[in-house]
Amino acid sequence: MKTPRERAAEGLKVGDSFSVVRCFSYDDIQQFAQISRDYNPVHCDAEYAQLRRFKAPVAHGLLTASLMTEIGGQIGWLASGMSFEFKRPVYAEEQITCQWLITDIAERGHARAEVSVVNGEGVTVLLATTTGVLPGAPERECLKRMLAEGDPSNRSRQTR
Repeated sequence: MKTPRERAAEGLKVGDSFSVVRCFSYDDIQQFAQISRDYNPVHCDAEYAQLRRFKAPVAHGLLTASLMTEIGGQIGWLASGMSFEFKRPVYAEEQITCQWLITDIAERGHARAEVSVVNGEGVTVLLATTTGVLPGAPERECLKRMLAEGDPSNRSRQTR
């Protein structure tokens, strides 16, 4: 099975889909709070989260959405827009699966993708749309060279 990067190097088309599975740890959530400087207590304090009717602190919505940027990064997608609809909370150690589907490609590689993230019970936690530009011929050649060299800058191991 080819990796998303290998598929992107060959050229992407409408209907191409990608997925990634992830569990964020409590430490991941705390690190994201530090990086983003979003210390909303709903992410950091169990008592506050319970007062907001959550069973525990919840992952940041943009941390959850980072699964779609993981896929975008793998395929060399240059994002120009993203919209999110956060449907349900995501908790530490909860497995989530991000599904990405290219739904439209216009001239000069401008494209659109629909994204959904579901939890282990199959409940949708995030719906999103992203627009961007696919790698053109020169970028695909560069991706091929990177792959031939072992893709040293690519640290992803979980994207399928």
